[in-house]
Amino acid sequence: MTPARLLSLDALRGLAVVLMMEQHMAVWLWRAEPGVSPIAQAPVLMALNGLGGLAAPTFITLAGAGTTLLARARPTGLDVILVRRGLIVMGFGWLLNLLTPSWFSAGSWFVLHLMGLGMATAPLWRRLSDRALLIGQALLLLAAPLVQHWLQTPELLVNDRMRRLDLTGGPLRLAFAEGQFPIVPWLGLFLGGIVVGRWLQQGRTAPILRMAAVLLVTGVALAAVALRTGPHAGVWDRLFQIRLSFYPATPAIVLLLQSGTLLLLLGALALEKRGQIGERGWLVALGRASLTLLLVHVVVFRELTRPLGAWQAFSAEIALAIVGVWVIVCALAARLWQRVGYRYGAEWLLRIFGG
Repeated sequence: MTPARLLSLDALRGLAVVLMMEQHMAVWLWRAEPGVSPIAQAPVLMALNGLGGLAAPTFITLAGAGTTLLARARPTGLDVILVRRGLIVMGFGWLLNLLTPSWFSAGSWFVLHLMGLGMATAPLWRRLSDRALLIGQALLLLAAPLVQHWLQTPELLVNDRMRRLDLTGGPLRLAFAEGQFPIVPWLGLFLGGIVVGRWLQQGRTAPILRMAAVLLVTGVALAAVALRTGPHAGVWDRLFQIRLSFYPATPAIVLLLQSGTLLLLLGALALEKRGQIGERGWLVALGRASLTLLLVHVVVFRELTRPLGAWQAFSAEIALAIVGVWVIVCALAARLWQRVGYRYGAEWLLRIFGG
């Protein structure tokens, strides 16, 4: 049987938080020239920014897998622990809303809210069969274009729209359909992650590879249809369309992103099997501090850069240099912090109060 704690999962969380910080910080620090393609201006920065799109799907999928693996470590009172931990993670999300008024409103719905909801409702999902969970994921993906069409969601959601509370439904509208990572379709990745966790617990990687292949082929097929048929109005376009932004997410882009997450997971598992991922590894340390780093980098580089005159003030090269220095500082701090069990960090609080 596979141990409850896999170093490869910690390392993958570490990679995800590095990608997320780079994606956010590069945009927040870089002074882009208006009217010119960002890719033409800064191809390296934009390529790294594109890889950052894997961060949130990775966090969501691993959160689902973690609910399954937690059952091995906490066999007694698991449902209560899941609900408590989920509510705490959601609480961190709402705290981030309050600490980052330039980005979020009080009712904004970000990746922490989505993961927290998945964990808090996991007692409902974890008793379902693999087939039921995967069907649930598929239904949530297919529901996304229908819900977006019904609500007349813009084909491209900008930040101002994703924080609005004055539209019909208020914060529930954001939570279900028009936030950064709404329940429809992103909770589907959490449900699929529960199944992935079961395969990990059984030490089976072949089903993960098959799932990644199915997701990849289906995502490519949907994208190919969109390229062949061109733009259409209504639900059809929302089903097939591929955009660089996944606000709002279409089934095609979600399928491609989760297939990438699963392939990264398989790579991390292979490295761990070969003994190339250790307890003191840099990515492992970053992964175990990932929740804290997510919260801290948003407040520091989204809010504090403004009064300091550093908001979108640098060339692409300097912005990337700042990102690199920040990642190195975070890695060193996480390695040192590891010695005291990440005491007083968000992960430590989650363990203390969540069980």
